Amino acid sequence: MSEVLLDAVIIGGGPAGMSAALALGRSRRSAVVIDEGRPRNRVTHEMHNFLSRDGIAPAEFRRIAREQISEYPAIKFVQGKTESVEGSDGDFRIRTVDGKVYRSKKLLFATGKRDLPLDISGLDEVYGKTAFVCPYCDGWELQDQQLVMIAKGEGAMHLSKVLMGWSTDLTLCTNGPDELNAEQREELERHGITVKDSPIHKIESEEGNVKQVLLENGEFVACTGIFFAPKLAAATDLPQSLGCEVSESGSIVADRIGKTNIPGVFSAGDAASDMYQAIAAASMGALAGMGINAELLDEAWKSVR
Repeated sequence: MSEVLLDAVIIGGGPAGMSAALALGRSRRSAVVIDEGRPRNRVTHEMHNFLSRDGIAPAEFRRIAREQISEYPAIKFVQGKTESVEGSDGDFRIRTVDGKVYRSKKLLFATGKRDLPLDISGLDEVYGKTAFVCPYCDGWELQDQQLVMIAKGEGAMHLSKVLMGWSTDLTLCTNGPDELNAEQREELERHGITVKDSPIHKIESEEGNVKQVLLENGEFVACTGIFFAPKLAAATDLPQSLGCEVSESGSIVADRIGKTNIPGVFSAGDAASDMYQAIAAASMGALAGMGINAELLDEAWKSVR
């Protein structure tokens, strides 16, 4: 076990964790960032909607972030997976799978979310290339193209309304029962959106470029891009092991500066949000880093007698 009591341990090295580390480093705090090195956006070629970094590769974004944070010597990076967390405010103990233990006064979960498999043949081959989940991130590149949406129910209605801002050539494939009511079907028809409720047999593509969606009833839908509603889950259940409150979607419940219901435990980014935008995650991470520093400053102030 490390005898050094750090100011903070950050679990997760994406935009939220990196941004928190930067804020802590500039606040003259010591912290370790533990990151497994498998970000959810590793399948994509580019990040978008991030001011000054629009179009950057996710790996390059992380490289630049680590390079800049390395200017603050009290911030260290550890590649590894966290196995367990225990302790309480002022002395948390974080163990990695290779047996290393770190002690810290505060703890930040910036662990993001993970994709659950959709069991659609051919989706993996196009995910991050011509199949995406966020129009704000990737709609520009597919504007005015022939697009297929894979979603159902309320999720399909939401995605349809959003995607109309980028293309009006839309087909909804619900991959089984559409879970729509008559009013919703009429609304989609009024906007020229065809609904196909036959299960998807396969997404056919060539070198990552989607060509068509083949349905089990023999129909096919030609397209050059796909947007689908992902199934997500929390990347880890470690927050629950400490008693953190978690929402139905798996997000850690945290306030504006990332404080959870457990003293000394913070959360930021996709782990604590359903927004799933890199720039929003970075903003949350910065606030959490400043929140941790503010809490440490307040504790030090009150300790003087």
